[in-house]
Amino acid sequence: MIPSRPASDTDGLAAIDFGTSNSAVALPLADGGVRLVELEPGFRTMPTAVFYRADTPPHQLEAERLYGRAAVAAYVDGVDGRLMRSMKSILGASLLDQSTDIGGGRAVRYREVVTGYLRRLRQLAEAAAGAPIKRVVMGRPVFFVDDDAERDARAQAALEAAAREVGFEQVHFQYEPIAAALDHETRIDHEQLLLVADIGGGTSDFSLVRVGPARRGRAERRDDILANHGVHVAGTDFDRHLELASILPLLGYRSLRPARPGETAREVPHGVYFDLATWHLINTVYAPARLAELRGMKTWYADPRHHARLLRTVTQRLGHALAAAAEQAKIEVAEHGQALIDLSALEQGLATRLQEAGAAAAIENDLERIVRAARETARLAGVAPAAVDVLYFTGGSTGLTPLVGRIAACFPDAAPVRGDRYASVAQGLGLHARALFGSSPGSS
Repeated sequence: MIPSRPASDTDGLAAIDFGTSNSAVALPLADGGVRLVELEPGFRTMPTAVFYRADTPPHQLEAERLYGRAAVAAYVDGVDGRLMRSMKSILGASLLDQSTDIGGGRAVRYREVVTGYLRRLRQLAEAAAGAPIKRVVMGRPVFFVDDDAERDARAQAALEAAAREVGFEQVHFQYEPIAAALDHETRIDHEQLLLVADIGGGTSDFSLVRVGPARRGRAERRDDILANHGVHVAGTDFDRHLELASILPLLGYRSLRPARPGETAREVPHGVYFDLATWHLINTVYAPARLAELRGMKTWYADPRHHARLLRTVTQRLGHALAAAAEQAKIEVAEHGQALIDLSALEQGLATRLQEAGAAAAIENDLERIVRAARETARLAGVAPAAVDVLYFTGGSTGLTPLVGRIAACFPDAAPVRGDRYASVAQGLGLHARALFGSSPGSS
């Protein structure tokens, strides 16, 4: 039972940063501050991941679910079931209303995966607040979907519907990079022109914002936002391209088929490799018809080891493990300049090494699109690059030094500032929630 205590204007109020890779929850405090909820023991952020156990007893209506690090650990430990990640990336897509197999004779709609995860965040927020949570401010990327206003609006509507389904009665949205700007504003003593680079798992978002002590705490900041821009390219795209470049060639990606007399050798079909490198499509490769097709392609491979490894990946359902290995390699390259990728689960003694130069080459097109988006943000605002005072970097993917360096090179006079890569957006959303809902619990 939630204990009773004196009411305040922050009762029933929370802010949620629902991220592609990680999520966080902030509770505005009566003194004007913000407290991040401990979502898992010792952690203020939680991987945006759900694991459905296939061994759930048949009499239970719903499969048992694990969340966050527990979900990832269950998958790594080989528990029978289905790991779901990157749910945010399918908002606005027709896939959202499709069902997918989770094992044990059960299926779940992707929309229900999103709803279940948000319900878990609300439960944790209420436990930390000691009160029911009915009002929420949620972060959103500048664009859920590039160059498609209708799908972008559909994505926000789907997220709002999920939030209301789990019990939030009032739902407001704020751009994630704007929230990061509000977090930075709490630590400055003079006005600045701030370019926020929020580069996470699913999107790279930029906002040019005027911040300063005199503006702090205002609910309406529209006049301070000079431009927003973004692209649907970020960490999960890096992971996919790194997997294609460093891991999947060992399974035959871009290998040549045996040449026939009078013909130029062609590459083996790419489709299966693109699907293996895309989290929400990996499970489609395991379908019986797909497996039968792959078995029949043995003669298409000049090196029989490639075909054998591909079949082993599919028959033993190792696709998510390979995707996770690519993600881990990205992290290690960011921290140490290189990574040794252990693929012994696929074949004894098999491994490959990824160097920083190779990683940068694999994601070059992604990096260039992100850098162009940063420059375009300043152009849309009518602001010369030299006029930008501060570059504020947040989001997990800003750990990649080559990316940060290339953005900084576009604004050489701006001071680079690194926020909390995983929590600054949630902090800023909490500040916005405090300002937005005003001084009474019933205000909106």
